Amino acid sequence: MKIEALQLPNFIEKKGATEVKGSASFTEILKDSMNKANELQKEADQETQKIAKMESVDIHTAMIAAEKASLTFQTMMQVRNKIIEAYGEIMRMQV
Repeated sequence: MKIEALQLPNFIEKKGATEVKGSASFTEILKDSMNKANELQKEADQETQKIAKMESVDIHTAMIAAEKASLTFQTMMQVRNKIIEAYGEIMRMQV
């Protein structure tokens, strides 16, 4: 069984002593993640409105969309908390 290396185009790859930057910066990745979370929330809101207006009887789709939005938001908040925690650690370092 052959094991192949993973390719992660959005992250920095180290090549010897120099670093080659990926296609997206950390800021761009965070902004993209926030935009995706926002889109999932809008999708969940639309599905909920369809249920409320009796345009759709498929409550499963609405619940799945709402749960996706909720999980994405919770993950985003945990990442934010870790970033703030790391910033606090850096600020406590003595120079």
